[in-house]
Amino acid sequence: MRTNLSTLTRRALLAAVTMALGPAWAAEAIPSTVRLVVPFAPGGSNDVIARAVAPLLGRRLNTTVIVENKPGAAGSIGADFVAKAAKDGATLLVTSSTLVTSAATMPKTPYDVTTAFAPVALLGQGPMLVAVSAATPVRTPAELVAAARARPGALNYGTAGVGSIAHMSSEMLNDAARIQTTHVPYKGAAPALLDLAAGQINMMISNYSSLLPQIKAGRVRPVAVTSARASEAFPDLPPMQVAAPGFAAEIWVGVFAPAGTPAALVQRYNRELNEIARAPELKNLLESDGALPTPLSPAEAAQRVRDDLVMWKKIASEKNIVTD
Repeated sequence: MRTNLSTLTRRALLAAVTMALGPAWAAEAIPSTVRLVVPFAPGGSNDVIARAVAPLLGRRLNTTVIVENKPGAAGSIGADFVAKAAKDGATLLVTSSTLVTSAATMPKTPYDVTTAFAPVALLGQGPMLVAVSAATPVRTPAELVAAARARPGALNYGTAGVGSIAHMSSEMLNDAARIQTTHVPYKGAAPALLDLAAGQINMMISNYSSLLPQIKAGRVRPVAVTSARASEAFPDLPPMQVAAPGFAAEIWVGVFAPAGTPAALVQRYNRELNEIARAPELKNLLESDGALPTPLSPAEAAQRVRDDLVMWKKIASEKNIVTD
């Protein structure tokens, strides 16, 4: 009789523990297939990073991870798809700072960037470069600012288009340095870089990998990084803010889930992605573009999104930058 009571007691305790922990276990259940949605065309930096992450995440979660491209409308089509997806962790968004700059410049987006997503992790972040045509004598931040002040409005800068992070950062630079330069928007970064190399435009803010071929060819000269402090990736380049106090802008790549995804699952993905970002396969890929792993918690990633949105909305409002 004592054995039967003991057995019943153990079973009752086990049942009670199972019921208590059941929701937590269920919340962390990994889907059989996880989609990483990239809201840009194949071949871009976000796509390359997502395709490097997919097999690493699949092995760590013991599941299938695939990459799916849904380009269009400056990334908002793919982002909206993820925002409206099931809240089960099966659909994640891999995107860049464009998620926030688009929200800052578009009068209407199909989602609220601060409430439609559960930020999971930032894989990496890093500065852009301030570069000039090699045809100009400018070699330092101070010389660039001096040249712009000497001829207000005469110096021009190219970007991938109105509302791009390069456009927003260049206007921020104008304010911080108290200079006036003229925006020349292009349909993409590639034609802008060709004109910079040819001396048709004077300067450009862009990511390192895009500038690299023209830098190697000697047609484009980097003069500064856009980060607030010197960058480990570019030890020979000073921060632009040495001549433009307060200027700082960095780009990041992050992973987002639909808002309402169970917190335990978001935390699990966060742990795995932070480890993946430090793995040689991804760390080397990030460093090739001047970025470094950024192991933030989901709460810290969410705060970064909110802070960036405030910053870019301020620029967009003051400069009347509006995109479709």
